[in-house]
Amino acid sequence: MTDPSNIIHITDSLRDTLQRPLHDLRISVTDRCNLRCTYCMPRAIFDKDHMFLPRAELLSFEEIARLAGSFIALGVQKIRLTGGEPLLRRNLEQLIAMLAGLHTPAGKPVEITLTTNGVLLSRQAQSLRDAGLSRLSVSLDGLSDETFGRMSDSKVPVKTVLDGIAAAQRAGFAPVKVNMVVQRGVNDHEIVAMAAHFRNTGIVLRFIEYMDVGNTNGWRMDEVVTAREILEQLGAHYAIRQIDPNYTGEVAERWRYADGAGEIGVIASITRAFCRDCTRARLSTDGKLYTCLFASNGMDLRAPLRDGATDQTLSALIAGCWQQRSDRYSQLRSAATPAVNPKKIEMSYIGG
Repeated sequence: MTDPSNIIHITDSLRDTLQRPLHDLRISVTDRCNLRCTYCMPRAIFDKDHMFLPRAELLSFEEIARLAGSFIALGVQKIRLTGGEPLLRRNLEQLIAMLAGLHTPAGKPVEITLTTNGVLLSRQAQSLRDAGLSRLSVSLDGLSDETFGRMSDSKVPVKTVLDGIAAAQRAGFAPVKVNMVVQRGVNDHEIVAMAAHFRNTGIVLRFIEYMDVGNTNGWRMDEVVTAREILEQLGAHYAIRQIDPNYTGEVAERWRYADGAGEIGVIASITRAFCRDCTRARLSTDGKLYTCLFASNGMDLRAPLRDGATDQTLSALIAGCWQQRSDRYSQLRSAATPAVNPKKIEMSYIGG
């Protein structure tokens, strides 16, 4: 694991070419998933013959923790574990415990969060909490089994995910966030039903515009239900008021029910691009650093790590990559989507 005392701390000066700091790291711990959501891992591509990464190519927990230490020394304050489905990674609580023991140069604990589809959550929620996981988000794209089945291309009942959410609340996660990707003609008819279900529960429901991640989901702009449309649907049933973000760079616009029934969010990366405030780096399952969700290429950190690179060398590689970063795909998309990054890395490989 990285020894912070061996790294030159440049957190006050590390900026990319657009003067964005490095504050958030998303780590994909597996490229496998137990669902086949049509917008992420369509079954036609990720079928029974699809070749997932061999175990030897995955970063070990020790390697992840060491690289995480280098990122933290350069300014990262929050780590989110993703996949694929991260709960498929065996003994994940061991990694969480290792990461939860890391601190920023100022001595502040690093926030460790996780995004899951919730299928395995009911049996793991307490152990994740006990290991030091701070917060978690659960993906749920519909309340009816029919709608959820269409979005996830699975026969998993919605109750399985709802049971996982309930287990997370019992374990002390607060607030649990539920993410709904909204696709026109597929699940947009359940926007209000989802809001009604999660009102007065302490859960923050967030609606996500259907995005053009990767190259396999057949994304079309006319299938995007915009943030404005989502808010209009909700506003026709409930009085809602916009509230301030929790921090600079927060991806979700926050709204609160006027009657005090809770909070909702809207993530509008298509119609209201937030590249200007993006502070997120991504580490793939096999140790490549990506500076954008829509990137085409990543920088290999696994090879130097396994070749014996010092902490200083790893830190310098990461810093150099970030300082050259100029990504702003979502801002450029509105002008010429086909011409911008025509071959993007799949979201299941680097996490959402």
